[in-house]
Parts: sequence; structure tokens; C-alpha cells
Amino acid sequence: MQIGTAKHSYQADEALLTTRPQRVWMALFALSLCIAPFVLDNYWLYLACLVAINVASATGLNILTGYTGLVSLGQAAFMAVGAYTVGWMQLNLGTPFLLNLVVGGLVAAAVGILVGIPSLRVKGLYLAIATIAASFILHFIFVNWQSVTNGNSGLTLTPASFFGTPLTEYQQLYFVFVPITALMVLGAANLFRTRVGRAFIAIRDRDISAEVLGISLLRYKLTSFAISSFYAGVSGGMWAYFFRVVTPESFPFVYSIFFLAAIIVGGMGTILGGILGAVFMTLVPELLRFGIDWLTPVLPNAAAMLSPVRTVVFGLLIVGFLIFEPKGLAEIVQRSRRYFHLWPFKK
Repeated sequence: MQIGTAKHSYQADEALLTTRPQRVWMALFALSLCIAPFVLDNYWLYLACLVAINVASATGLNILTGYTGLVSLGQAAFMAVGAYTVGWMQLNLGTPFLLNLVVGGLVAAAVGILVGIPSLRVKGLYLAIATIAASFILHFIFVNWQSVTNGNSGLTLTPASFFGTPLTEYQQLYFVFVPITALMVLGAANLFRTRVGRAFIAIRDRDISAEVLGISLLRYKLTSFAISSFYAGVSGGMWAYFFRVVTPESFPFVYSIFFLAAIIVGGMGTILGGILGAVFMTLVPELLRFGIDWLTPVLPNAAAMLSPVRTVVFGLLIVGFLIFEPKGLAEIVQRSRRYFHLWPFKK
């Protein structure tokens, strides 16, 4: 049973890690992240880098949709803006990759503000349709703005360089992507300890009441779009350095559905939910593929026979979470924590 958790100051009450077990588990998690690149092979390092990219983008979408209540289906398009910005800057200016990532995020944030303007008049399904329209407009620009995007041929990037060292190995990219994602997640967690973050939550819960209380809907809705798009732009820039090829087809509309499903499965309106949802959506298809590989010695044509089934199983898992655990994976974690808080006295 957990005791001694009474708070004696506002600072203690607002702390991200409020108990000793939380701090211990977080320290162990950080240690495992540091050890992972030395014990994992290239395949798992590849997945770890991809998870880091997806966590960053899903966290940004969770800020907009989960915390502010503004549904967006344009996250992939904002990632594409960041990726193209990074690619153009590297090929034409030769600027450092960290600067490219920041500028890519800022350009995506500016585009996000423009896309977010309709949120001042519409919301819900209508806003989702507006973001879908913006996605197709941006895709048209990516295809036809030949001087910047190189059309359907896209941009081919050289490896990122850090202090003169090309980052060509997955282990090297891991040491860049994971810290960047960790800083972005930490920034999102701290955002909701501020006036801005609380304004986002107030708008989500009741925008009319929030406006009556003096919260500017114009300012905070566009701010939420800007922050979310910034996260998407940075993650898109990391994606560009990871795959080193950016084309209009690199960020299809289904990728936006991927991120929306990630925050729903993980748990909307929680930082942990964005992380767990992105990990789930990234790793489950790979785990299902391992299952197919395991059956191959028994069924030589298992890959061809069960490949469509893998997609169906993946969809059923998502639907199952929506039906049986609508608050997502984060609620399962919180329920487990509450159980051990009172263990062994709770039946």
C-alpha cells in the first residue's frame, strides 16, 4: 500500500512524478532507453527509431484532438510539410540538420495556423472535413510545385551529419531521434501545467463557457493547431532523415488515420495515451508478421494466405479496444496503478 503521498505545496501538487515508485520506474525506463541501442539488432533499432517518430507526431495530434477537442485528419500532411522543408534546406542551403528540424516544425506550424482558421466557425465532423480538404490541397502543391518539391520524383536527401559525423546507422539515428522525442513529450506534459494548456482543456470541455471566462478562442485554437503542427513538422523532418527520400506518396491520407487511431487506442487527452497508442500501432503489425513467419515452416504459403488476415486482425484489435476499453491503453495502466496503491487491502 502506498502512503506518505500528501502534498504540502502547489509545487509538489504540480510535479510530473509525484511518488517515489513513479520516479524509480521512470529512472529504470530512462536507463533501458540508454542501454537499448547496445543490445538490440538493426531490425529492432529500426523499429525503435520509427516508434520515436510516431510518438512525436501522435503527441502533437493528442494536444490538438485529445486536449483541445479539435478533430484533425491532416497530421500526415503537416508531417509532409516538415519533411519537404528539411529536404529543401539540406539540398539547397546545407544547413545543420537540427536547425532544419526546427525550421521544418515552424513552417508546418505556420501552415497549421492557416488550416486551423476554419476551427473558429466549425468543429467536430465539419472541422475534420476541412482538414481533409487541406490535406488534398497540400498534396496537390507537393505534386505540382516542381521547383521546390521536384514533383512526383521527390527529394533524395544525404545522411544527416552531427559534428561532421554522418548519421547512417540506425544506432546513430536512435541517439538523435529518441532524445528529441523525449524532449517533445516532456514539453507536452509541461504544457498542461501552464495557463495555455489549461485553456486548451477548457475549450475542449465547453468552448462557450471558456469564452465567457475570458479565454480567447481565436488565440488558443490557432495556438493549439500551431503546436500540433510543429510537432508533426519535426517528426516529418526526422522521417525524412530516417528514410532519406520524400515524395508526395510518402505521407498518404491513411497515415493521418493511423495517428488518429493511435491516440484513440492509447487514450485521448493523456500524454501516456499518445505514447502507448503510437507504440501499439507501430509494433502490433510487426508482431503479427512474426506470427506468420512462425507458421511458415508448417504452412509454406502462410505469408500469401494470411497476409490479408493480418490486416483484419489488426483492425479487430483496434475495434476491440474501442468497445471494451474506450479510454484506451492509458486507462489500463492507470487502473493497474490504482490497484497497487491500495494493495493488499483492496479486494
